[in-house]
Amino acid sequence: MSGTTHEVTNQVPPLTGHDVFGTDRVLAEAVGRHVAPELLAPVRAELGELGRAAGSAQVQEWAAQADGNPPRLRTHDRSGVRVDEVDFHPAWHRLLGKGVGAGLTSAWDRPGGHVRRAAAFMVWTQAEAGNCCPLSMTHAAVPVLRADPELAAEWVPRLTSAVYDRELRPAHLKAGSLFGMALTEKQGGSDVRASTTAARPLAEAGAYELTGHKWFCSAPMSDGFLVLARAPGGLTCFLVPRVLPDATRNVFLLQRLKDKLGNRSNASAEVEFDGTWARRVGEEGRGVRTVIDMVAATRLDCVLGSAGLMRQAVALAVHHCAHREAFGARLVEQPLMRNVLADLAIESEAATVLALRLAAAYDDGEEALLRLAVPVAKYWVTKRCPAVVVEAAECLGGNGYVEESGLPRLVRESPLNSVWEGAGNVQALDVVRALGREPAALDAYLREVGAARGADRRLDAAIRELLTSLADLDGVEGRARRLAERLALVLQGALLVRFAPPEVADAFCAARLGGDGGSTFGTLPSTLDLAAVVRRARPSE
Repeated sequence: MSGTTHEVTNQVPPLTGHDVFGTDRVLAEAVGRHVAPELLAPVRAELGELGRAAGSAQVQEWAAQADGNPPRLRTHDRSGVRVDEVDFHPAWHRLLGKGVGAGLTSAWDRPGGHVRRAAAFMVWTQAEAGNCCPLSMTHAAVPVLRADPELAAEWVPRLTSAVYDRELRPAHLKAGSLFGMALTEKQGGSDVRASTTAARPLAEAGAYELTGHKWFCSAPMSDGFLVLARAPGGLTCFLVPRVLPDATRNVFLLQRLKDKLGNRSNASAEVEFDGTWARRVGEEGRGVRTVIDMVAATRLDCVLGSAGLMRQAVALAVHHCAHREAFGARLVEQPLMRNVLADLAIESEAATVLALRLAAAYDDGEEALLRLAVPVAKYWVTKRCPAVVVEAAECLGGNGYVEESGLPRLVRESPLNSVWEGAGNVQALDVVRALGREPAALDAYLREVGAARGADRRLDAAIRELLTSLADLDGVEGRARRLAERLALVLQGALLVRFAPPEVADAFCAARLGGDGGSTFGTLPSTLDLAAVVRRARPSE
């Protein structure tokens, strides 16, 4: 009697060779909802092309290579000359070039630009999240530079270009440029007003010399950086070019690269300025006001990035459970696993619908809504991301703990967006400031959620409860997180009631607003149509 030990059964085929955009029903529906009808066909075509690239075996291999071969700091060349460069694996450049070419830095002047870029950002996050950092900062630098028409004329066409040029050379010789930023001081933390980096005016109008040490410099191989430093008139925003117009290197001393939990394909550095040439952006003493538009844009990208990671994790979990059998049935058919998957799916859908609604608000100039809703969404969606990703990994059992599954990389990446651009307390306090200082922001929020009133009794009750809590803001700082959470859940519930299928809205309102759910995923009421929720979340093969 002969046998073999090498016959493999009941293993799940890799989720590859699929259209990340086209198989995401929630994202595709949101694009259809927010993009003008005359633009819809070309937008769907461009997103489909990017989605097929993101789901391809080739791009997935690039992602694994970029993550598995982190960037390396090279301070000096072979002759001992200081160069301060970061070497990346070739896969990093391929990914970044694809992202630039797909328009991820060119939202501001295209019709429906923010929605189509938001959808693309979510899709490309699922290819490899690390390269989205320089894409995000380059996109977000555009409104800051437009505060200075001369700088905007020089830099914005290159920042919004579809050309990726990796070489360090004067920006005026390049067809495309990327931007980074260095705001956080050596002592760390979110209190940028405590900056000690000094800016000394030079004879040339608008030119300064910087001296200081920044604790975090994102994407240190970019062509230019937005930096905060203390000028004679107070904290001021500056543009620091990596290479000067005469082709000499600016003083940009990379002290070390950060050894990070996740986002390992992307470089973050400590940088020292010592006689570094800089150009002022905006007025002296108004540095925070100048960079605030960049911060708002990158905060929305945190929401988009987290929503993309959640979608990827849920897609992997549902795909696995649709193929894997245990105890005589596929996992997806077993009631308890179906409950877990449905719970994850509604969380992912709520994040996606909210993220795309905010992108549409950018396109439509709804500044009042964005002032409150962006920190609300940044607080909540980024907090939910790690919980969703870890639970999704558990759906794969031991396979989800193995690097080849892709889930460990998502687990490491999942906390990043909650920390970047202001951690949870910063966002919650920003919500409180918006409520206290800008009545139009709350009015816009209430109009948005009010559009869904009368459609679900649990949502109506949650709105009434929220209004009661907003009526008394005494001592609100201590409960700012609770308030931000309720604002987020009510807004998500209102959007789902208006736009999602009844089974999704019913499950969300029951568990998130009606109190008919537990503290962990997989505790939805069994009377709901959970099979339909899971089918909606399944990526087609």
